[in-house]
Amino acid sequence: MHLTESSRIQFLPDLQICRILSGMWQVSGAHGPIDRRDAIKSMFDYTDSGFTTWDLADHYGPAEDFIGEFRRQLSARSGTDALAGIQAFTKWVPRPGPMTRQIVENNIDLSLRRMTVQTLDLLQFHWWDYQDNRYLDALDQLAILREEGKIRHLALTNFDTLHTKTILEHGIEIVSNQVQYSLIDLRPQVQMEQYYQANNIKLLAYGTLCGGLISEKYLDQLEPSSGALNTASLGKYKQMIDAWGGWELFQHLLAILKGIADKYAVSISNVAVRYILDRPTVAGVIIGARLGIADHRDENSRVFNFSMDGEDVAQIHSITSQGRDLHQIIGDCGDEYRR
Repeated sequence: MHLTESSRIQFLPDLQICRILSGMWQVSGAHGPIDRRDAIKSMFDYTDSGFTTWDLADHYGPAEDFIGEFRRQLSARSGTDALAGIQAFTKWVPRPGPMTRQIVENNIDLSLRRMTVQTLDLLQFHWWDYQDNRYLDALDQLAILREEGKIRHLALTNFDTLHTKTILEHGIEIVSNQVQYSLIDLRPQVQMEQYYQANNIKLLAYGTLCGGLISEKYLDQLEPSSGALNTASLGKYKQMIDAWGGWELFQHLLAILKGIADKYAVSISNVAVRYILDRPTVAGVIIGARLGIADHRDENSRVFNFSMDGEDVAQIHSITSQGRDLHQIIGDCGDEYRR
């Protein structure tokens, strides 16, 4: 397996990434137990295959510790220069409250220690309650830490368009926002893409495969029972499918995707990811990695081996246009976490 040159993007002038980011929510415990040694070994397999960019968070169980251990072993195996080829994007997800210099810096220092880095490549900030505007205090302190070199770039997670605008008007430079974006959840197309394109902000998309539901495994299958949805991802994204249009319409979407996939000798998942990667401002798609348990590197690499034409996109739109408007039902990106 060899990733093509198109698998990488100059995310920022000083930061090149793989356009498929390996997501580490799956090591948090919500998807079953993960063996530490098997996970670290799998991280080497991913990196050796060209999947060099990791998405994690302070609250994803041992994810930051895994990055730290992986970096130590990589340095011992290949030398410290090899560390420059790894990108690890973490998140800080504090409980709303006072955001003093000490509180903010202590949390960032903890991530630095766990990941064994002197500077965080990208710190993605999330805030639960917009009514508590101390998120601006937190961002002020994070911007200071960026100037001091503890953070290279500052980003957001699950912020909506309106509050992104508030942050920019407050004078905080933001380079990206991580939001849910899939053929089921097209909310970023309503207003976020246009605003972000105008302000040079990138999108990192998650939930693009709906936890694995957008795949051949579920084509021509009866609607799964709640007991069969045995991971946090499956349960979460089945609810999104229900809100969007239900299992019958979802089956029509999978059938259309299968036809396109067969045309290019790829998978349903490849087509779903390719569609999102081709959207304006999308720098990358995060695909969860069940380290040491499942391995989809070969399949994921095929995302970069084809391009869809206008007819393909029109076929997809013929189904997605029948779904409910989640922007009206839920609100803008991230609003599902603040209801």
